[in-house]
Amino acid sequence: MSTTASDTLIAPVPVGGPDLPQERRMVTSIPGPRSQELLARKAAAVAAGVGHTVPIQAVAAGGGVVVDADGNSLIDLGAGIAVTTLGNAHPKVVAAVQEQVAQFTHTCFMVSPYESYVAVAEALNRITPGSHAKKSALFNSGAEAVENAIKIARKYTKKQAVVAFDHGYHGRTNLTMALTAKSMPYKSGFGPFAGEIYRAPMSYPFRDGLSGADAARKAISIMEKQVGADNLAAVIIEPIQGEGGFIVPADGFLQDLQAWCRSNDVVFIADEIQTGFARTGAMFASELMGIEPDLITTAKGIAGGLPLAAVTGRAEIMDAAHTGGLGGTYGGNPIACAAAIAAIDVFENDGMIERAREIETILTSRLSQMKADDPRLGDIRGHGAMIAAEFVVPGTGDPDGTLTGAIAKACIAEGVIVLTCGTYGNVIRFLPPLSISDELLHEGLDVLAAALSAA
Repeated sequence: MSTTASDTLIAPVPVGGPDLPQERRMVTSIPGPRSQELLARKAAAVAAGVGHTVPIQAVAAGGGVVVDADGNSLIDLGAGIAVTTLGNAHPKVVAAVQEQVAQFTHTCFMVSPYESYVAVAEALNRITPGSHAKKSALFNSGAEAVENAIKIARKYTKKQAVVAFDHGYHGRTNLTMALTAKSMPYKSGFGPFAGEIYRAPMSYPFRDGLSGADAARKAISIMEKQVGADNLAAVIIEPIQGEGGFIVPADGFLQDLQAWCRSNDVVFIADEIQTGFARTGAMFASELMGIEPDLITTAKGIAGGLPLAAVTGRAEIMDAAHTGGLGGTYGGNPIACAAAIAAIDVFENDGMIERAREIETILTSRLSQMKADDPRLGDIRGHGAMIAAEFVVPGTGDPDGTLTGAIAKACIAEGVIVLTCGTYGNVIRFLPPLSISDELLHEGLDVLAAALSAA
């Protein structure tokens, strides 16, 4: 007899959301027996290329915890890779989704339009950086948003080349793999990739030691010599790089790049898929960096956990695409749009930006204490609830991916979800939901400190 999901769950399954008990609770080792059953089924049924970081069967989540089928309650410092920024199953998002799913689940906006798509576009036009007239288009995923931003820029400029940056990550589709810098696991063996993609050096203060102005001059020189402004449709960059290691560019780097783009008819695209929606202690990281992108891509936190993405930008650029040139069957799904309207309301009106700043204070203070005591912790950087710790070999400063992996594995074993990143695999990134309590955050950092000491 085949095993069903219900056979592997503890009954009753806990209800998720903010009312879930906010505690780290270890009932079994990880993975517990019921989680092991699911992982065995996954190995038999799911393609091997689909990996996982935490070996559990999640059954509920909310506040700052994820609960597994064995009754373990883990502190969540990853938020589904910056998706559940508001916390899982936020009541306003749940109510909006329930109301919409009872009305209709799909008509395809390109066939029979509905108000919620327009409302999301209006909200994005209002809250994204810049006072210029804006328009938006909605899609399914961050990679799809990036692809469409490139399409729009090429159509508007009538040029083809695109520049991305060292350490950048923009997705897993063919075009976005070409934009992404890191080979393993994102690109290796999947080529050939889309053409007319070029790469420039990123400002990485911890490793290059350059000022923002010097780093920008270096990148601009490469763009001018290896691509040529007359051929360049767009520059795409994450204001704070995500998968590449939460790299925060030196002051002035992005401003100088944007100024060069403006003077050379090059569309400046900010990829805020990971940094957007209060994550960095501002609604968008571009605000912190003093830039106003021509186009901005968003996804992840936009809809409280439902799949939705967008391109928002200058109206004249967004309108360059011909009718029918943008869209997709599920783009701007009404359920996801309802969730996004509720989520944006919470981001704007429920103190989320302030909460991100409070989390930044706790994270940077605790991590700085660890850094002062341990030379293996080479750099602390980031903004808001998007903070990173880079681990190095003392004396040389070389990246220490082995140590980083061991620390992350030890934290997960003790019931704390942490994620690694970085071109060299030597960065632990902290992306807690903004709904996490100070107590849980401190406890998670206690576990991290113990793991670092024991590693």
